Amino acid sequence: MSTDWIDWTPVEPTTTFTPRALAELLDGGQAFGWWPQPDGSWLGRWTDRVAALRLGDHGMLQWCAPAPLAAALQTELPGYLGLSDVRQTAALDALPWRSDPHLATCLTVYPGLRILRQPFGETLLAFLCSATKQIVQIKQMLALLATRHGTPLPHPLPPACNPLGYKCTHRLPTWAQLAAVPESELRDCLLGFRARYIAGTAAYLAAHPGWLEATAALPYTEAKARLLTLPGVGEKIADCVALFGLGHLEAFPVDTWMLKAMARRYGLADWRPAQVAQFGRTHFGAGAGLAQQFLFAYERAAGQPRG
Repeated sequence: MSTDWIDWTPVEPTTTFTPRALAELLDGGQAFGWWPQPDGSWLGRWTDRVAALRLGDHGMLQWCAPAPLAAALQTELPGYLGLSDVRQTAALDALPWRSDPHLATCLTVYPGLRILRQPFGETLLAFLCSATKQIVQIKQMLALLATRHGTPLPHPLPPACNPLGYKCTHRLPTWAQLAAVPESELRDCLLGFRARYIAGTAAYLAAHPGWLEATAALPYTEAKARLLTLPGVGEKIADCVALFGLGHLEAFPVDTWMLKAMARRYGLADWRPAQVAQFGRTHFGAGAGLAQQFLFAYERAAGQPRG
């Protein structure tokens, strides 16, 4: 790591992960700003923060960061990682894993998996980029948006950190910045039809100051209803943003992987996404979004080719 970064330090509260669980947390579809390194560590960026994570002895999670950010990140990082969220701890224990053997298996395979608490505006942007795209493609789009339209980071990530080939020198653009970008320039960031939705959402937010802050203060049902009024935001994107950007643990995003998982493991073949989401919230309760992450991770790993 660069010499102006602090030494590796245990994350507090002390937490252990397996490499698989940490990879799922940082690069399994919740966030799109973390990159694996050859030494097994992870480098990441959100807002104007940059940090590195790795597993030390006995799977203990450690972090380091540029020295000027260290004091702030010592306080902020546990919240970002969901480790200091007592609601998640309680919700995890309350999940029906004692009577649901498949869920119990998923929890065993991904010990320590949590829900990240990411900045609301950045999460909304990320998932507007996500329609019909894989994780690596979403990361490409966001990296281009950051480089071309975002503000330079005061403490950039090391140039070699990103396997996609983009230098992580800028933070993601704010919605106010995006409102000033023509749709044609957004399309140049590989957004395709998503450029129209991002341009439309940026224009809407510019015309409604305080919309993000007001939405962030609402309970799940009302916040989701407001999200659904934005261009390009359907049920799945709204639930992803509510879960990963607002911390609404009852949100239960349903995509192709979840339809497969719920059909295969719970007998819900031919159920519509809205029906599956309702089942998820009913069966898994207030921590349905946590359950969704474990089920999603397990099913996606099971569906990947071996070789």
